[in-house]
Amino acid sequence: VVLILLALSAGAIAQTQDQAIEKALLPAPRQLKADATVIKWKSDFTYDTLKKGTNRLVCYERPVQPGQQPFSVECTSIANLERVSQSLKMETVQDPKQRQAGFEAAEKAGAWTKPEFGSVFYNLNGPDQAQARMHVTVSVPGATTQTLGLPENATKGGAWIMNAGTSAAHIMTPGQ
Repeated sequence: VVLILLALSAGAIAQTQDQAIEKALLPAPRQLKADATVIKWKSDFTYDTLKKGTNRLVCYERPVQPGQQPFSVECTSIANLERVSQSLKMETVQDPKQRQAGFEAAEKAGAWTKPEFGSVFYNLNGPDQAQARMHVTVSVPGATTQTLGLPENATKGGAWIMNAGTSAAHIMTPGQ
């Protein structure tokens, strides 16, 4: 009986981990999904590896912060994990003005690790999985209109640079 219970509980743990991996991989591009790494963030913003991949894509469920969507999964370059960890820590600040001030202070001090230039963030966010929407951005730290030729706002209706000139600069893609 004990052996059967142990076998059943091991199967339940494996199934839970498989489900966590499957969920984290939802925003991954089809051609990168099978070889992606999957991690699980811990409360101290370090992580455990659930699935070791062979390409540079890493996927994870984002810890839900106040005011954010309850369903949130993301994939990006494995080179961006330090920055993501720093950002997740700063996002725990409850007051929006204090949180923004924290991001600005880290940026000004050069303490916010730059993302890998040209790396993509694939986000799938929403109230639940069925209503989640995909959002894709491309990291271009330091980029401006002068360096990339893209506008720094959305008024032209196409791709544009958000947070131009900072380590957080990224190309916004219109649509969902």
